[in-house]
Amino acid sequence: MAPWAALRAVSWLRPAGVVLAGSALVAICARMALPLWFTPVPLTLQPFAVLLLGLLLSPRLAAATLGAYLAEGALGLPVFAPGLTTTAGLAHLLGPTGGYLMAYPAAAALISFLWRRSSRGFSWALASAALGNLAILLAGALWLAALTHAQLRTVCTLAVLPFLPGDALKVAGAAALAATWDRLRRRTP
Repeated sequence: MAPWAALRAVSWLRPAGVVLAGSALVAICARMALPLWFTPVPLTLQPFAVLLLGLLLSPRLAAATLGAYLAEGALGLPVFAPGLTTTAGLAHLLGPTGGYLMAYPAAAALISFLWRRSSRGFSWALASAALGNLAILLAGALWLAALTHAQLRTVCTLAVLPFLPGDALKVAGAAALAATWDRLRRRTP
């Protein structure tokens, strides 16, 4: 076997490792959860991980990483955030937090797409992450509205407003880390 053929045979190892490590990061962040008594949606660090992965990975790899995370959860692995519901696996994806969860792959790809087509400064990372976070919140609110048949005001009170201050911090933190990482990577020969 030629040396380049051997390298090509294992070329899938690096992306597979990135996908597994990224989905593990999201799972760890999901376990850092604070249930809120007035909403079925807990406050977690999951969105931070989604935003960060969107800023660090290519759109395809970011979407694949979050798709793998959802597949792991759908198969029953304990990767989703604990909350007021005790469902696991696919039932968790169809529960009150399903809209947020199912938005993760598209949001991460959107963030990555926007960030990679910018000048890659902190403000661009901030804007990309904010738009991705908005997509997650919108999907979560729409899903909860469809699930509960609640009015728009009620859904915003349950699914959007309580998360805005924390999400602002998550967006800023992910943007700062990504911009710093990009700056350091460009300096390294």
